[in-house]
Amino acid sequence: MTGRVVIADDHPLFRAALRSAVAAAAPGRDIVEADSLSAARDRVAEAAASLLCLDLHMKDSDGFAGLMGFRQEHPALPVAVVSGSEEPSTVARAIAAGAAAFIPKSTAIDAIREAVAAVLDGDVWTPPGFDPDAMKAGEEAMERLASLTPTQLKVLVRVRDGLLNKQIAFEMNISEATVKAHLTSIFRKLSVQTRTQAVLAAETLAVERPSAS
Repeated sequence: MTGRVVIADDHPLFRAALRSAVAAAAPGRDIVEADSLSAARDRVAEAAASLLCLDLHMKDSDGFAGLMGFRQEHPALPVAVVSGSEEPSTVARAIAAGAAAFIPKSTAIDAIREAVAAVLDGDVWTPPGFDPDAMKAGEEAMERLASLTPTQLKVLVRVRDGLLNKQIAFEMNISEATVKAHLTSIFRKLSVQTRTQAVLAAETLAVERPSAS
């Protein structure tokens, strides 16, 4: 692939580090930057992309919901997650949600280049020492969440945030009846029966902020 590489991170210094790593791993690629999830969507929509480097902690990322949204909207686009959170469970959930790589922000520049090159070659990259057995924990929950449509995922995120059906309908410009229909499908796909259970399932989408942030 020869498409552009989109770097989505709200920290200019880390965007610069990623740009340097991408330029070294894939000379000649068009590299564009975004400081929010919505801006990343715009950059991807502007021209064919071969890689998205996505920070999980931008103001509108909604944890793993942003990653899942991209995977649903652009299933052929590899996404390399970059994050200050390095817990094995976070890495495992990112890969289970469809990320092609998980790059901790503490990663040395040479390893970032290695990760970028691996993803552009079609491989999956995880941090050295990551135990694949960690994938088993929470993988089923992530797979269920990944089965939601983009609209259902947006509804679920708003339910998780405590919005009532009428508020969700207003925000999404749909009817309350449509919200209820989406919730019925969401409950079925997540194998839950109540709104509270759906909220608990949605907590899998959350990513703890690193203590240093």
